[in-house]
Amino acid sequence: MKTSERIASASRILIKVGSSSITGENYSNLDKIVDLSAGLIALGKDVIVVSSGAIATAAPFIGLTVKAEDLPTSQALASIGQAKLMSRYEKSLERHNLMPGQILLTVENLDQEVTSLNALRALERLLEIKVLPIINENDSVATNEIRFGDNDQLAARVSKLAKVDLMILLSDVDGLYSKPPQEEGSEHIPVVAFGSDLSWVEVSGTSTGYGTGGALTKLSAAKLATEASVGVILTSSDSVSQLIEGDCKHTWFEPGPKS
Repeated sequence: MKTSERIASASRILIKVGSSSITGENYSNLDKIVDLSAGLIALGKDVIVVSSGAIATAAPFIGLTVKAEDLPTSQALASIGQAKLMSRYEKSLERHNLMPGQILLTVENLDQEVTSLNALRALERLLEIKVLPIINENDSVATNEIRFGDNDQLAARVSKLAKVDLMILLSDVDGLYSKPPQEEGSEHIPVVAFGSDLSWVEVSGTSTGYGTGGALTKLSAAKLATEASVGVILTSSDSVSQLIEGDCKHTWFEPGPKS
């Protein structure tokens, strides 16, 4: 099935984009993410974006070229970068007469019933008034011991909370492979049936630069989402312009049955 067909059948869609997809040499990709979001909204879809990139956005402004190792520096970078990141989204969304609404979450926010319900209410209201929710982890107050660790996990948990139909995980690669795609003999996996044993797949759990995810975190997020009856498209951020009207190379994680 084409990505356009999977999207057509979904009413509520979450798009997750990582730091490396919208910063550095991929800076211009943010406009493509916004164009995708606006296109989906024009089709009558509820759209949520989980976006990394705050720390990577801030680093050049204070002369950092490598990932900060100490928590206070990371927290400061997140504080600086989140404002600049939202400014980028706001400017890009103006082209579509749309505006963003920022939601910053911590693990505790989603672990506790009262705060998770409050987050959901804010999210639902933003969707109702046609404002695009932009969600990120609240890195300025998170601790090393209690944090999501990567926004793939955050995206999956928000997908479950908001009962989305489809989660689009945008990555540096165009899907799941039997082993790291740069290795000889690696094969693309187009469909993963719900509940499949993927222990035979060789994946990497780390990445370079400012991102904290990798194939391992994508698999973990896809598992959590599909268990909550959310279908998952894993594809490259370079393919966003093809998602709605055509098709692109991707991996489809089949959702579990709705409870």
